[in-house]
Amino acid sequence: MITVNAIGDACPVPVVKTRKAMETIKGAEVVETLVDNEIAVENLKKMAGQMGYQVKDQKLEEGKYSVQIMVTEAEKTEKIQADICDCRPTAASDKVVVIRSNVMGEGDPELGKVLIKGFIYALSQQEELPKTILFYNGGAYLTCEGSASLDDLKELEHRGVKILTCGTCLNFYGLSEKLKVGEVTNMYEIAATMSKASLIVSP
Repeated sequence: MITVNAIGDACPVPVVKTRKAMETIKGAEVVETLVDNEIAVENLKKMAGQMGYQVKDQKLEEGKYSVQIMVTEAEKTEKIQADICDCRPTAASDKVVVIRSNVMGEGDPELGKVLIKGFIYALSQQEELPKTILFYNGGAYLTCEGSASLDDLKELEHRGVKILTCGTCLNFYGLSEKLKVGEVTNMYEIAATMSKASLIVSP
């Protein structure tokens, strides 16, 4: 059995950790993930179901849950064959992600910061990546010094994703000297990039 300790980890880290552990399995194996809330349990069960694996969960004590995913040799072989036949590229050639705020959604700003950090982390863990991520207005803060998402954005850039931040926005917020990842862009390039995109994702 492989045990993954995801206690204290925010969404989507438990799912990502579990997927990575499953990728190391060479034969039939059980992956047990420990989490501290029921939402994480449901997320793991949903992931396992989507992948065709059997799963069982148990509440060990208050604030501690176990989720066990059973990966059989047959299921793993089928998944490997499916992966071999899947010829999709690792990056979508014309998918663009647009981030216009340093928070995600409306409501409590602190929650919004947690959500946008989680979104960027989850994006960095995808097999299929966007071609470009555009940051403008308050989103400019996310590519600058002090951003909690810099490591994830640098990972995305390393994997070939173009990171572009609006220069006017950097100037307006006094961030021109604090850009830490990607390049400065202008509204003409932002408009052109969005116009050519086949899919625009905006959290």
